[in-house]
Amino acid sequence: MALSAVWNYCVPLSVILLLSFLRTVRCQAVQAENVTVLEGGTAEISCRLQNYDGSIVVIQNPRRQTLFFNGTRALKDDRFQMVLFTPRLVRIALSNVSVLDEGGYFCQLYTDDTHHQVATLTVIVPPETPTVEVKTQAVEGGEVELTCHSPRSKPPATLRWMRDRREIPGVVSQQDNSKTVSVSNTIRIPVERRDNGAALSCEATHPSLGGQKKVRHYRLDVHFAPTVRIMPPPGILREGDSLSLVCSVTGNPLPRNPLWSRVNDTLPERTEISGTTLSIARLSQSHNGTYLCQAQNDYGRAADHYALLVYDPGAVVETHSAVPYAVIGGVLALLVFAVICVLIVTVWCSVRQKGSYLTHEASGLDEHGDVQEAFLNGSDSREGKKEYLL
Repeated sequence: MALSAVWNYCVPLSVILLLSFLRTVRCQAVQAENVTVLEGGTAEISCRLQNYDGSIVVIQNPRRQTLFFNGTRALKDDRFQMVLFTPRLVRIALSNVSVLDEGGYFCQLYTDDTHHQVATLTVIVPPETPTVEVKTQAVEGGEVELTCHSPRSKPPATLRWMRDRREIPGVVSQQDNSKTVSVSNTIRIPVERRDNGAALSCEATHPSLGGQKKVRHYRLDVHFAPTVRIMPPPGILREGDSLSLVCSVTGNPLPRNPLWSRVNDTLPERTEISGTTLSIARLSQSHNGTYLCQAQNDYGRAADHYALLVYDPGAVVETHSAVPYAVIGGVLALLVFAVICVLIVTVWCSVRQKGSYLTHEASGLDEHGDVQEAFLNGSDSREGKKEYLL
């Protein structure tokens, strides 16, 4: 009888305790969701509740400072706002997020025991447009050192130097700045005069840019010694004409004012110089001479010269009119020479033919003498005739 009474008492009590335990376990369920946001954006931190029975819900920041207590603001930071508080979901919003806000946010549910879940906030820092620093000045025949710099990003940005769509290998370095990373890419390239003004670019890529790039363009500034060339006027300069000489100067830095002078003499009184142009009005032969243009900068000097020869119009006409007479004289001389040659050949041929005639005549006289001698010697004239006819 006593045992039955104890049994009847213990069984209901055990059932009540078990139901109470199960009920308590169901009400303690809480879940948190991780969040990733760009710096400067807005992050929403959510705590999901299961079988919420009105227990106390507390949300704390990574420093374990209470932000909200059952939906009531506890920390005076206007960037935190309560967005939603229901039996199933508690959500807060954090605006203008910075890397200092990064970390774990605690969703805590106070029942018989304290239970919590952590929502991890990750802040991504996109890189700014990189900057270019010139370590050494570019001089013709030397090397230039350029550094592309991205001061802060998270995760670290990737920097590349490009020229004509080709990557220029460089030395990459990184430096941690607490929550962010500083990245640099340094290149050293040889330069010549023709490289002045060449276009280079430094490109920054980052997961937050969605395949886009942030680019800093740079043009090489190569310093070199000047070159000088005087642009001469066309044609012949006569007395009374005007002279205009242009001194074309290149160089980096560009010489400002080229220096005009006349070799072994001073510039004429009527000379006008404007920038790189030298002008002389109403030329005369007294202006003849060699004119010099000189330019210099920190890397050298150069010069070019122009020889001015002013002609007398009368002398020019005389020279031109004498040209046909010279040609005619030459032709006449050739004709005279040809006639003399023909006469010499004719006389030589005539003399030769006369000598041949005299030789044949002498030969005929000899034959006549032989016939006469035969007749006197009483020889048969018929035989002699035959002989001589032969």
